Amino acid sequence: MEQLNHLLFYWINATPQSPQFMIELATFVARDLIAIVPILIVFLWFWGDQERMSSQRELVSKTAIALMFAMLTTKCISMLFPHTRPFVDGFGYTFLQHAPDDSFPSDHGTAMFTFALAFLLWHRTWSGVVLMGVAVAIAWSRIYLGIHWPLDMVGGLLVGMLGCLFGQLMWNYFGQHISALLERVYRLCFSFPIRKGWIRD
Repeated sequence: MEQLNHLLFYWINATPQSPQFMIELATFVARDLIAIVPILIVFLWFWGDQERMSSQRELVSKTAIALMFAMLTTKCISMLFPHTRPFVDGFGYTFLQHAPDDSFPSDHGTAMFTFALAFLLWHRTWSGVVLMGVAVAIAWSRIYLGIHWPLDMVGGLLVGMLGCLFGQLMWNYFGQHISALLERVYRLCFSFPIRKGWIRD
């Protein structure tokens, strides 16, 4: 597996001869595109058609559960099975500054793949496919820039699947209680903007 990991890394990793615009594009994708996760979560919770707010907030709640479980799982795996980054081992070229911490599974990959899978499973197919494309782009960019191995991203995808499975199971057993609690907290914390009509009840 390590030989395959190295082979795929060298195939994807940029070199000093790579076009500068590709380096800049990959840097934007690797560093900034993950912001789509909190932006979409906030938007879907606060705004939308009144008749769809319940389903949107269910999606947000299940996605948040899946993300929290996936990220916790990632931390546990990286502590139990530490794996150094390519630049720490002297492999390839690095074009983005990063702390020399453990790389497997990728935090960015885990978060984005979990988010994309959540939309694919619980929202609409087209939105899940678009977000999966974003997740693949982020995975590619972080390998291209030399801060992750390909299998770090595969690990992120697998942990994302596990996170969504956990989110669905939690919702099946405790969904009504979680939803009621979140609604109460939301109305308590945001009563003023709700009354003003700035956000949905």
